[in-house]
Amino acid sequence: MNKAILLLVLFVSCHTLSNAQNLPINPKLLNGHWSAYWITCPNVSQRDYGVYHFRKIIDLKIAPTKFIIHVSGDNRYRILVNNKAVCSGPARSDLYNWNFETVDIAPFLKSGQNIISAVVWNMGEHAPVAQISNQTAFVVQGDSEAERIINTDNTWKVIKNTAYTPCSTDNGTRLKSYMVIGPGDEVNAAAYPWGWENLEFNDKNWLAARQLVNPAPLGYGTDNLWTLVPRSIPLMEETKQRLKEVRRTTGISGVKDKFLAGNSPLVIPANTKVSILLDQGHNTVAYPELITTGGKGAAITLTYAEALFKNGQKGDRDDIEGKEIIGNYDRFLPDGGTNRLFRPLWLRTFRYLQLDIQTKAQPLIISDLYGQYTGYPFQAKASFTSNDNSLKDIWQVGWRTARLCAGETYYDCPYYEQLQYEADTRIQALISLYVAGDDRLMRKAITDFYNSRVPEGLTQGRYPSNRMQVIPTFSLFWVSMLYDYWLHRPDAAFVKQYLIAARGVLDWYEQKIDPNKKMLGPMKWWNFVDYTDAFTEGVPEGADDGNSAIITLQYIYTLQQAAELFNYFNQKEEAAHYKQLAQELSQNTYRQCFDHEKTLMANTPDKNKYSQHANILGILTNTIPATETKEVMEKILQDPSLGQATFYYRFYLTQALKKAGMADLYYSQLTPWRNMLAINLTTFAEKPEPARSDCHAWSASPNYDFLATICGIMPDKPGFATVRVAPALGELTEAQATMPHPAGEIKVSLQRKGKTGMYAEVILPLNVTGTFVWQDKEIMLKSGISRIKFRE
Repeated sequence: MNKAILLLVLFVSCHTLSNAQNLPINPKLLNGHWSAYWITCPNVSQRDYGVYHFRKIIDLKIAPTKFIIHVSGDNRYRILVNNKAVCSGPARSDLYNWNFETVDIAPFLKSGQNIISAVVWNMGEHAPVAQISNQTAFVVQGDSEAERIINTDNTWKVIKNTAYTPCSTDNGTRLKSYMVIGPGDEVNAAAYPWGWENLEFNDKNWLAARQLVNPAPLGYGTDNLWTLVPRSIPLMEETKQRLKEVRRTTGISGVKDKFLAGNSPLVIPANTKVSILLDQGHNTVAYPELITTGGKGAAITLTYAEALFKNGQKGDRDDIEGKEIIGNYDRFLPDGGTNRLFRPLWLRTFRYLQLDIQTKAQPLIISDLYGQYTGYPFQAKASFTSNDNSLKDIWQVGWRTARLCAGETYYDCPYYEQLQYEADTRIQALISLYVAGDDRLMRKAITDFYNSRVPEGLTQGRYPSNRMQVIPTFSLFWVSMLYDYWLHRPDAAFVKQYLIAARGVLDWYEQKIDPNKKMLGPMKWWNFVDYTDAFTEGVPEGADDGNSAIITLQYIYTLQQAAELFNYFNQKEEAAHYKQLAQELSQNTYRQCFDHEKTLMANTPDKNKYSQHANILGILTNTIPATETKEVMEKILQDPSLGQATFYYRFYLTQALKKAGMADLYYSQLTPWRNMLAINLTTFAEKPEPARSDCHAWSASPNYDFLATICGIMPDKPGFATVRVAPALGELTEAQATMPHPAGEIKVSLQRKGKTGMYAEVILPLNVTGTFVWQDKEIMLKSGISRIKFRE
């Protein structure tokens, strides 16, 4: 088998190590300096763009049964053992909490000589905003004396790969959008050291690696370049994924879909210019892999897009007529060699992939092209069905959206930013808990934001990030994430460690209270609420200059959650203070901003503008009295003059419906998601048309609400110790769901008879009890099976 193809095949193996982070770590490595060195390439600028290859041959008398190593790099690395891809990383974080991966490479080793190789890259000034960096570096540390032979030092060899040049560096300009995911890769195959990862490769001209410093774990060192912490999440999945169809060609005919199945090579004649538009069939996140033979002097551009454009608009995502592709791209320049593999250094997001090819004197053979789907290895353990089959599409597209927005951090969107924001992440984390039952990425996100705090006490609005951005409202949502975790997971110790930081956020807001009006006064930074047309850059009236009802109400919402949290942890004084402060702010906001003539909460005391947002929060905080809640909720749903919530803030609209006792209306509120499906979106968009991002996880909330609202499954005590099932079927007559619970699995089957009749079967895990609520009546649920019947 050709070695380039061998490398390609073996890349698939890395996903099999997804549980590798469960391996134990030698305690000595967490309590003092490592014996290995951070190494780098000598005679290069350490903070500039560059791609480097490292390698070392080790000789083993016998094949080991265990060989645990710890590995990291800056910006990123991908390590191989005997030509097999083992893992990549590090999981994104910051210099104070720089992740290292722990893997057992024994399955890849043999007796005799073994080649350990790695590609390490630094995007320099072109790095994604989500990428924090110090300088180019790589480290491998054996777990014990038995593995010390692999430690990085100056016995490792290194070379700079001059084949790489950054391209597609003007994405934001061409797409007229904020796009900060890093550059594309242009690879000149003639300069590439093909076979560098093979044992027999001649590396006599490679340099001895330059030793930097011995790594220091968290809590040690006095002059650290990076402070190391163990990776807390599994390795990312990689799964082979075929493109679906050829949609359009120019300059060539007869390109069959069987080429995409890997059954028929595609030959591009000499001196030819062609364009081939390929359709994945749905949005995806993957490493495209292209294999070529021949074609010396040719140029292949791979352009990636979520949708095609016509006059700047996307329209029906299936429609390609008269549309063009605009997006980030890679470029591969073949050298005429056999079975050359092009794979970009970083993942790409696309539904459409266009090949633009110009050949010279030699024909080009494309042997294969496909993707390696990648992302956090969530597994869907929940299910939802109903008598309305159309909800299956919303469920499936929502879960795809959530999955594409989850990697080493949660992403707001995989195409444009790949940044982790608190507002997005709160919703994403709830989806993760309900559908996958996996809290590891949520825990990492909570910790990431904790580590992002600025001296004022606020968290940064997104993190990890190499650019400072503070969004005070998102700091409030970080506190809400603590509250969510406390409710859904029996892990009080995890939450308790962050209470001091939560207090810092709440104190920042308390200092901003207007002493005269007893509402929040002027505030700094970016006081974002929602990307609705009713607000300027997402900021409502009164946020910057003072007395915003919306942000005051969000602060009240968070104070109420904090009061519960602090009371649970026996911090009674703080809990009482937050409760009293919330009541005072609530009373004054209602008194000054509620318009009794309109029966609506205004955005400010001036009562010039009104929004769904102010009224949603007014209901959620009980600021609007129960006697007026239903009327206000009906106006939220029916009055188009109100500033409208986008897909993101409709998550809170649903919570308000539940609070108002009107959750049965949720099913009728799915029109925005049905509209997205009607124009053939395969993931849910950032906002109503025209949308920038076609994949934005805050719009995947139905995957939470089908379980939490329609089926009504919610925690009734902290840690999900007891369960509350309060179905809200709307016009549905049947619904069935399963969902993971910390103690096992919850199953709910619902059949409505007429308007008030109900037959329900609820299965709860062992030692878990609960309450079933229907028509204002409560029935106790026991562990195991409970069967409930309400007559019409």
